[in-house]
Amino acid sequence: MPRLLRLAGPALLVAAGLAALLVALAYGGAAARLPLDDPGAVVRFGLPVATLVTDLSASLAIGTLALTCFALTPDRPEWTRALDIASAGALAWTIGSCVTGFFTFLSVSNVALTPDAKFGQSLAFFLTNTSLGVAWLVSTLIAAVVTVLCFAIRSPTGVLVVALLAGAGLVPIASQGHAAGTTDHVAAVTALGLHVEGAAVWLGGLLAIVLLRPVLDRRVATVLSRYSTLALLCFAIVTVSGVVSAGIRIGSWADVGSRYGVLVLAKAVALVLLGLFGVVHRRVVITKLQGAGSGSIRGVRSPRLREGTPAFWRFVVAELAVLGVASGVAAALARTSTPVSQKAIAETGTLSPFEVLTGRVLPAPFTVESWFTGWSLDLVWLLGCAVLAVVYVVAVRRVRRRGETWPWSRAVLWILGLVVLAYMTSGAPHLYDQALISAHLGTVVCAGLVVPALLVPAAPWTLALVAIDKRTDGSRGPREWLLGVVRSRVAAWLTHPFTGPLLASVSLWAWLHTPLLRWSVATGWGHFAMVLELVLAGWLCAQAVCGIDPVPVRAGRGLAVGGAALVAVVVVGLGVRLLGDGLLLSNWYGATGRQWGLAPVDDQQAGGVVLMVAGLVVGSRLVAAAVRRPAE
Repeated sequence: MPRLLRLAGPALLVAAGLAALLVALAYGGAAARLPLDDPGAVVRFGLPVATLVTDLSASLAIGTLALTCFALTPDRPEWTRALDIASAGALAWTIGSCVTGFFTFLSVSNVALTPDAKFGQSLAFFLTNTSLGVAWLVSTLIAAVVTVLCFAIRSPTGVLVVALLAGAGLVPIASQGHAAGTTDHVAAVTALGLHVEGAAVWLGGLLAIVLLRPVLDRRVATVLSRYSTLALLCFAIVTVSGVVSAGIRIGSWADVGSRYGVLVLAKAVALVLLGLFGVVHRRVVITKLQGAGSGSIRGVRSPRLREGTPAFWRFVVAELAVLGVASGVAAALARTSTPVSQKAIAETGTLSPFEVLTGRVLPAPFTVESWFTGWSLDLVWLLGCAVLAVVYVVAVRRVRRRGETWPWSRAVLWILGLVVLAYMTSGAPHLYDQALISAHLGTVVCAGLVVPALLVPAAPWTLALVAIDKRTDGSRGPREWLLGVVRSRVAAWLTHPFTGPLLASVSLWAWLHTPLLRWSVATGWGHFAMVLELVLAGWLCAQAVCGIDPVPVRAGRGLAVGGAALVAVVVVGLGVRLLGDGLLLSNWYGATGRQWGLAPVDDQQAGGVVLMVAGLVVGSRLVAAAVRRPAE
């Protein structure tokens, strides 16, 4: 019976997905014949079906690679089998992407399929000169590369790199899931990207366990327990991103009853059911399997293990069926008209200068209340900060339950640093950074100085090494990956006492006085890269000056004081330079057409004062911490 259920699980996943897709297409009208330029029934139905197959295949590849990195042991048969499964999934993903990209071309171009050079030229133009075509081409190429690498690479670090590359393969398509130039475009794309990445790891990981079951034997409880932790994180990501994405596309409660809204509700019901499955898995099934596995010896199956197996398969098959339904509805939703129009601002009439520059409406005039009422959510940073805060608190509680001590003051610093980071990337500074250069400068100084100065004294790496149990089966969990990073040659170079302060100083200058400034202001990717790089550079600087976490080379008192002084001088110097009459990025901040608030030059000078004050305060704090460092 377990063998039959094991075969039925993937089949039921696909069947449930196809059934849900067809029902959702019929209900939402996404496959209805178009009155003009109809591409034909083959394209109208073939495109969503190909999309579903591509999504499931990509999930299998990405989920299996994630499971391999964090749950499986390299010297066991399960490792090789998992990489073979990931390669097969990536191959299906490659083929599915080719077919989906081809159907997408037929759907949007209204070009008849003919075996001539003109058709080939049109297809080539679509794949290389349109954003949608380039997205499918890049995704297909990444899937093909992942297919080959899964055969060629078997080391844990290499597999992690392949897993990250596979995850990147979903980004181009997610970026096309919302019309560019529309209101909330960046938020919509971010939410969709997080949604598909979380769903891929969740679905693919479970499907991988099903396919790996013959070689896991009595280790199934251990692997399932580790997967359950991944699934819990994915559930949180999928839930939050799904709510945000639905809110952007539905718009108001009145539109929940629309056809699109009803399909979203169907997905929500499936998500609730999947959450209940997860609770049963963690509290019942895994516990039963662990108890059964403890009574078995190598080569001999415990009777209790055989008793726990049917329960495991029943729940897995049921969960796969619900995941299939959710995937089918999701594929149909991608083709269903949303209640909120996705017409670009450029198509709505006369544009203001700010709308021409940014593709969004100029925010309301900045007032004191705007510090509390102005929000522009960046889900990546918001979710990241929330997860890091919860993980830190849970780790502290675990350490204290063991009878060990960990100062709560460090937890306060950690939470405060994450709150500042979340506010700077989702609050008023993010809302106004394209209109006010002072808001952008505030983000720069907080990301590069304030946030690292708060986070580093919390010693998160030390806490992780103390709180996370060491694995003894040869697999790599968070603790093992963390130790691998700390002991690497790259970490030894980056954490050198001279590297951190120098990198932080150069980074602050580069993001304000090179073309990186326009990239960080004009694009969401640029803003994300700026914040990430500044936080990392600032982290390395603070670690060199006053860090507690273990590093290969620890700075002596002299180097620490010198590094802190260097950063303080650079930041104050940058602030002084901004007090002049020259305007940074004048073709942007001088061309927004903003009629409220300070003039651009005056606004920049205010930001320069903020930069100087921050440099003096944080720099003095770092120098004081370096002076108190014991001589080595």
